[in-house]
Amino acid sequence: MFKSNPNLKSGDFLSLVVLLLGAFIVLLPLFVVFLTSFAPTATTLQNLSKNSWSLVNYRVAWQQGKFLLAFANSTLVAIAVTAFQIVTSALAGYALARLKFRGRQALLLVVLATLVIPFQLLVIPIFLVLKWGYLINTYWALILPTAVNGFGIFLLRQYFQTIPVELEEAAAIDGANRLQILWRVMLPLARPALITLFLFTFIGEWNDLFKPLVFTTRPELRTVQLALAEFQEQFTNNWPLMMAAVTIATVPVMVLFLIGQRQFIQGIAATGIKN
Repeated sequence: MFKSNPNLKSGDFLSLVVLLLGAFIVLLPLFVVFLTSFAPTATTLQNLSKNSWSLVNYRVAWQQGKFLLAFANSTLVAIAVTAFQIVTSALAGYALARLKFRGRQALLLVVLATLVIPFQLLVIPIFLVLKWGYLINTYWALILPTAVNGFGIFLLRQYFQTIPVELEEAAAIDGANRLQILWRVMLPLARPALITLFLFTFIGEWNDLFKPLVFTTRPELRTVQLALAEFQEQFTNNWPLMMAAVTIATVPVMVLFLIGQRQFIQGIAATGIKN
């Protein structure tokens, strides 16, 4: 099949084989999880027949895991953190990319240094600050610790540097100030980077278990990952039910990534280019 295409070189064929092999390795566990979630209790993949497929596991997992409240909490926290990071990253990234001030490079190095510090090392001072502000066991305890992110600042800073300065100069001649240039010129052109930051942040917050586990104890503040962890403790030996719960928690972010994958790839590719 491949020999009939004269434009397909041996190197391209090898790349295609490696790509297909990698995709198979990545997707196989997801396929097993998805297939197992339809199996009745005590049924294995070996004896799963066409007539034994059922959606009962999803209904039971949704009810037993109380995922409705968890979905609402995770969505609220993820959207709030994402909004904060987009605003702070856009302002700081634009300042580091365009404004000329003393100590700019040193400040950039400080921002990059925050990327190598694990969040777990900061949990004690963050906990003390939240406790001092009476924010423990509130939504703010899940939002404020990650409201600013060095990766987002660096990502938008790199992307802003790919935008020609002449566009800003033209807007300045028309009477626009810095904030108007950022809002009307830079941000619309930085849409791929903004969507990339949105996907990274939203998916990261959706999958976060550490903050809800440390900063909250109230059942009404449970997020999806905390609900999933508690669900797995209750149904350790019921693999079909566990896989149904895992699928319920995973599908939203997978759909979100598939919707924005094109802009995601453009954003990542463009941040490595500098005029």
